[in-house]
Amino acid sequence: MIILITGASHVGKTALAQQLLETYQYPYLSIDHLKMGLIRSGNTKLTPMSDERDLTSYLWPIVREMIKTAIENQQNLIVEGCYIPFDWQKDFDAEYLEHIRYFCLIMSENYIKNHFADIKKYANVIENRLDDEWCTMESVLADNAECLSLARQYHANYILIEDKYEISIDL
Repeated sequence: MIILITGASHVGKTALAQQLLETYQYPYLSIDHLKMGLIRSGNTKLTPMSDERDLTSYLWPIVREMIKTAIENQQNLIVEGCYIPFDWQKDFDAEYLEHIRYFCLIMSENYIKNHFADIKKYANVIENRLDDEWCTMESVLADNAECLSLARQYHANYILIEDKYEISIDL
């Protein structure tokens, strides 16, 4: 089984992937790690600050083919990152789709406003963010509103975090 976890920055994608790894022993791929490996190795002219659409256009074809390979080899894999396009399903035939579960994490406006200090506090719970100064309440609100709009537009499966941050996925 392939588990795709996406959403805006700071919603807990990596923390959820880590939780699923510990529960199910499924390995996970952080698309951010792939991105930084390709950037640091000089295999792309993109940078960590490149436009998200450019990064998605570059990274998604690689990740997509890794997912297909895992399915073909009957391997479980969790893939997490914000570089999964909302129309990802178009890239897979039915025999692949039956092995993929997709989750988009989205924080509601009220949750962000009421818990922004916690969002910042837990930003480094799994990975050490070296430069998190750009993360403001306004940017988190805008990113989550955009994700919610796109999830609805593409009829994507999303988990809306409204009152408490409790995410439980049973596979």
